[in-house]
Amino acid sequence: MTIRSPSALALSPLALTVLAALSCAGPVLAAGHETEGTAQIDYGPRPAYLIDKLEEGELKDTLTACLGQEPSRSDFSIGHRGAPLLFPEHTVESNVAAARMGAGILECDVTFTADEELVCRHAQNDLHTTTNILTTDLASTCNVPFSPASGDTDAAAECRTSEITLEQFRTLEPKMDSFNAAATTPEESMGGVADWRSTLYSDGATLMTHAESIELFASLGAKFTPELKSASVEMPFNGFSQEDYAQKLVDEYKAAGIPAENVWLQSFNLDDVLYWIGAEPEFGAQAVYLVDHYDIEGWSPMDLETWPASLQSYADQGVQYIAPPLWVLVTTNDAGEIVPSLWAEEAQAAGLNIITWTLERSGPLAEGGGWYFQSIAEATDSDAVYYELLHVLAQDVGVVGVFSDWPATTTFYANCFGL
Repeated sequence: MTIRSPSALALSPLALTVLAALSCAGPVLAAGHETEGTAQIDYGPRPAYLIDKLEEGELKDTLTACLGQEPSRSDFSIGHRGAPLLFPEHTVESNVAAARMGAGILECDVTFTADEELVCRHAQNDLHTTTNILTTDLASTCNVPFSPASGDTDAAAECRTSEITLEQFRTLEPKMDSFNAAATTPEESMGGVADWRSTLYSDGATLMTHAESIELFASLGAKFTPELKSASVEMPFNGFSQEDYAQKLVDEYKAAGIPAENVWLQSFNLDDVLYWIGAEPEFGAQAVYLVDHYDIEGWSPMDLETWPASLQSYADQGVQYIAPPLWVLVTTNDAGEIVPSLWAEEAQAAGLNIITWTLERSGPLAEGGGWYFQSIAEATDSDAVYYELLHVLAQDVGVVGVFSDWPATTTFYANCFGL
């Protein structure tokens, strides 16, 4: 696959600032190795830390033997909102960090402002958890104003990009995604960061529009996986329809001259995916259906009778990529070993390309790993399971890409196994 070099782009001041910064080692990755693109690539200490925790055996031996390998970018490694384990998500800095860890594909979750401009946010209604909006004059635009915790009632707020213009959006300061439910003031509500994350690298982070993310990712030598987020407002929005929204996403790649083969559009809405397949077949060929069957009461990846549709039916409609969460793809056998689930086997049988999410979003795994590890909780007792699970996903399930909140872990594995 090809992508335009930075010298072929008319770079904005934002991207030029980033490229200048890339000439020096940043706070995350030191002693990096120059590879394709402009981002220096280095694993940092985390892969070795996880390998040390593995039980003796073939997997540990193989990964240990790769500790001296030259890092290189891999499309198997996907930056989930950048590298939000330590950086504010969907910021320039978070994505530069992910690129420095070798993520070959970077993500901008896409939503829109009041003036229908596309911006990178995980949800249209997350500004109160990901920015400082509640402590600014724009707090008055929040559709649910801040209310303090009182007695058994948690603090609450909801602030949407659709209530502010792009110009107003640019005035906000990003922060680590969190909300202190015990807060009695807006300032206190900005705390509550999980104790296994950090605010060390959150100062001075930079928000992005979707178009700016395209420019940045191209300058870093990475490819693109934007997710069209569900609107929190009723659609059409001031005449802006769901199809307009889906089309505008594609149009910004076309305007930037990005080849369709370098873009994996995503949506939880199957109709969006089918729209792209029909209206923009080159981009639709790699459109990813983010499967949310797990939201259906009683649904199980091990029980065909609970499934709303066969996986073959998606392939029959032209869907070539499908992306469930980690736990949907695996289970444990009688020996307590991690193995592919029935759902994974059916996806393979249908010829679907599988991407999964999200590695390293669970924090320490000593107590079962929470939501992302629910199907293998009995086998999840240490951080070593990150690599044990990744190995099953890559070798037995056959996933083609893994989203991670700290892409170095996945990049190291991909480099070691030639993915």
